[in-house]
Amino acid sequence: MRPLAVALLAVVAVLGLAPPADAHASLVRTDPAEGAVLASAPEQIRFTFSEAVAAVPDSVQVFDAAGESVDATTSVRDAVLEATLDEAVGDGTLVVVWRVLSEDGHPVSGSLSFSVGAPSPSVQAPPVTAADTDDAPVLLSVVRWVGYAGLLATSGLVVFALLFLPRHRDAATSRQRLVSATRLGAAVAGLAWLVGLPLTVVYQVGGDAGSLGDGSAWSALSTTEYAVPAAVVAGLLVAVAMLGNGEPTRARGAGVLGAVVVAGCAPALTGHTRAETPEWLVVAVDMLHLAAGSVWLGGLVALLLVLSDLAGRGTLAGETLARFSTVAAGLVAVLVATGSVLAWRIVGSWSGLFETAYGQLLLVKIAIAAAAVAFAAWNRFRLLPAMRQAPRRRERRDRATIVVRTAAAEAVALVGLLLVTGMLVDRSPEDDPSAAAAGTATVVGRLGGIELEATVAPAVTGPSNVTLTMTDATGEPFEGFEAPRARLEAGEVDLGAIELRNIGPGAYAADVVFPSPGTWELQVSLRVSEFENPVTTLEIPVGSAG
Repeated sequence: MRPLAVALLAVVAVLGLAPPADAHASLVRTDPAEGAVLASAPEQIRFTFSEAVAAVPDSVQVFDAAGESVDATTSVRDAVLEATLDEAVGDGTLVVVWRVLSEDGHPVSGSLSFSVGAPSPSVQAPPVTAADTDDAPVLLSVVRWVGYAGLLATSGLVVFALLFLPRHRDAATSRQRLVSATRLGAAVAGLAWLVGLPLTVVYQVGGDAGSLGDGSAWSALSTTEYAVPAAVVAGLLVAVAMLGNGEPTRARGAGVLGAVVVAGCAPALTGHTRAETPEWLVVAVDMLHLAAGSVWLGGLVALLLVLSDLAGRGTLAGETLARFSTVAAGLVAVLVATGSVLAWRIVGSWSGLFETAYGQLLLVKIAIAAAAVAFAAWNRFRLLPAMRQAPRRRERRDRATIVVRTAAAEAVALVGLLLVTGMLVDRSPEDDPSAAAAGTATVVGRLGGIELEATVAPAVTGPSNVTLTMTDATGEPFEGFEAPRARLEAGEVDLGAIELRNIGPGAYAADVVFPSPGTWELQVSLRVSEFENPVTTLEIPVGSAG
């Protein structure tokens, strides 16, 4: 228990010192601003994000107040998405719906409205809306889970057959069982990864099955999205083909291991790891995490397949279990270390484990992993010595049966862990389940002798409204020598000065777009007299709208 306690303390320390991590691209600013009223139509509509983004078909769609489409040409350069209007537009409100891909391959979408000349009396909802992109469709999540489970189990079975199963003629039946299992696992995993490709296309472009007939939808996927399934399928096929039915030579065995490494590590090149820094470190750690997990899961499945057969063949069962359990202890250490690093870079903070849906799922994953470790420890330190000390074949068989049952429980725990992992792949680390109910945030401060009340509604990412109300010592509305000035920023994201409009005595409002959740600083200055210009900063909590 002492090593486990040390590992958990290490996780706490690492997460506690970690800086926040950005999961998806966040909208930093728009030009025109949300709700702006322009004298003439802009030449370009520009969206600036917190990281480089990629376009999808119809990344930007523009509609007039009647809901009619306005022709526009879209271009993307690094973190800037631009749309150029290809036809003249009259006065009234325009609604812009946009959708891009983050560096980690996840889609991000939203909408913007502004007016030319004057706002339209009524605005017809456009035929398309900004889709909810926080989570992938259930079918895609299930297919990915099957793909990951099949890949890890098959890779581990191959490694077990090569490194842990004794090279003995009495193990021939067990070896054949493993070979048959690897063929089945490779077929299931390969099919799941191939089926997942068109599902990913539909998810990323925000369309339906009909969008698969559009070549531009397929071209929207990055090269990596194609390369990873290809590497998985090719690696598994080569490994299974080279493994054969008998004991492979050392040279052929090395080729089999190489193919398995390619297949098993390829998924680390996609997903959240691509968006974290330093990318090379996070990807390398994720590869090591996948490799350790595959050997552990595949080894447990292999034990379920062969241990009962080997128990009746002298000391083969004890020898095989001893080999694997010794390595399994090291695998646990690798999984704890690599998992801590990944949590550090992706979740980014200790509070993120409890305040976000991603962090809460990660806690579930940690609990399941702890259960699997407990089963492994019981096998290693209690059941294995008992089985090896059994003097008779029947006793060895009975104790091997208990080991198989415990290994089965351990494998079930790992399969559950994979299920949670599949859900984590398609969820944003910034997703806050409580934020949708955040509603309105009200913060009070002082500007000299003037009380300032700032209200943000809704206090979530996306379009929002900031209202400032100023009252004097008697509770009456207060007007300064000039209108107040305000600006918004959060960390490295600076929205700059916001345009305040007077909505009544001592009251001003502004339309803003919060690109990301967190604590935003609202800095307000007010000239209360000819010589006094007090400034105050209010902290505004903003949650995720997802």
